[in-house]
Amino acid sequence: MKSNTVFLLEDDQDIGEVVQCALDINSIRCRVFTEIKQLYMALKETVPEVCLLDIMLPDGSGLDALQYIKRNYSSVKCIMLTALGQEVDKVKGLNLGADDYIVKPFGVLELVARVNVQLRSKQSTGNILTVGSLVIDKDTMAVQLNGNVLDLNKKEYQLLCYCVENIGKVLSREQMLEAVWGYDVGETRTVDNHIARLRKLGFRFETVFGVGYKFVV
Repeated sequence: MKSNTVFLLEDDQDIGEVVQCALDINSIRCRVFTEIKQLYMALKETVPEVCLLDIMLPDGSGLDALQYIKRNYSSVKCIMLTALGQEVDKVKGLNLGADDYIVKPFGVLELVARVNVQLRSKQSTGNILTVGSLVIDKDTMAVQLNGNVLDLNKKEYQLLCYCVENIGKVLSREQMLEAVWGYDVGETRTVDNHIARLRKLGFRFETVFGVGYKFVV
């Protein structure tokens, strides 16, 4: 059963297929993107555990993608996977926030091992949710936004966590009621009132008329 998700940004089809196959054999889901814009669109729907990023891409630099991910989805581990193997290139990537740097050509077994290192590292801090300037400590229920500690009641906290864990997805009021309050039929104004309170605290929710809300950063 595959329980982890890896996004691969790679415009070489052969490399993409090799990496995807190697991870699949090791029960790790892998989605392959050949352009940065495809990756950005996918991140709005699903936040992976790890991103593997080529640098030289048809629509830009993987280093720009690295900075975008670390700025907006800082809990995602990023591994550069590139032919640029000079020390200055490695230093630049690591200084921009890369968690690891693999030079092509690479060994498949080593690649899988390095991905697993990042997955284990992420699991060890799995009770911390970080999205942009938002930090949620699930052990203590502490919430910080832009460095400010916020005072949320239990349901506001649970609703926020649910929305953060489904960032970018359009969630219906019924889905929120079931996830947070434990029932799928009820007074949807309850959800609206809690969303209004979270908005006042600085959280961004887009209203999708006739459906529900989408949490964005």
